[in-house]
Amino acid sequence: MAADRPVIALVAAAGQGRRLGAPLPKAFVELDGLTLVQRSVRALLASEVVDEIIVLVHPDMEATAQELFADAPVRIVHGRHERADSVLAGLESIAAADAIVLVHDAARALVPPEVVRRVVAEVAGGAPAAIPVVAVADTIKAVEAGAVNATPDRSGLRAAQTPQGFDLARLRAANEAYFADADPGFVATDDASLMEWFGERVSCVDGDVLAFKITTPLDLTLAQAVLADSRTEKQS
Repeated sequence: MAADRPVIALVAAAGQGRRLGAPLPKAFVELDGLTLVQRSVRALLASEVVDEIIVLVHPDMEATAQELFADAPVRIVHGRHERADSVLAGLESIAAADAIVLVHDAARALVPPEVVRRVVAEVAGGAPAAIPVVAVADTIKAVEAGAVNATPDRSGLRAAQTPQGFDLARLRAANEAYFADADPGFVATDDASLMEWFGERVSCVDGDVLAFKITTPLDLTLAQAVLADSRTEKQS
């Protein structure tokens, strides 16, 4: 066990994921025989540091989710229209007052278990928030009105991944403040940005290229190739 508190994972699986072009929500698209959300749950369990998993799904997908996880230690909770609202629903379903909470995107289905362990260890060590990050390979352009107005130095840039880890009480406080503010001045695109807005320090740990987000058909093709290559390596 990497922590002296319970570790509870929220898996965000309520979005539609229209860019993938699938006839059903992205989290329920199959990747080599298992749905993305099943693979994400398996990765969390394989880390051996997660005590409870809550999967946040659209109400229309509850029956499907219950069937997928009939034999797994998973609790199903209704998500909401926006990601931040879904995470709030997950937090409201947690009875514990003191815990480490992970928030993971179901679309990052190939996240290695060691990334999960690194995030948990960082929060267990006292960080109010911790996220896995990878270096940015592309040159990034800031664009306004269809033209480049700046080229940030990419040496100081990182791409954020999930699971993102938090002290439960502080994440709850940040959410309460955010939803109580009629005009918070920004849209929380991930939970780390919400904690930044709330004034908390967000620590970084090493992420992994395999924790990429499956968003488009090309991403799904890449994920299939990764799994095929992994099978080939095991057989050789």
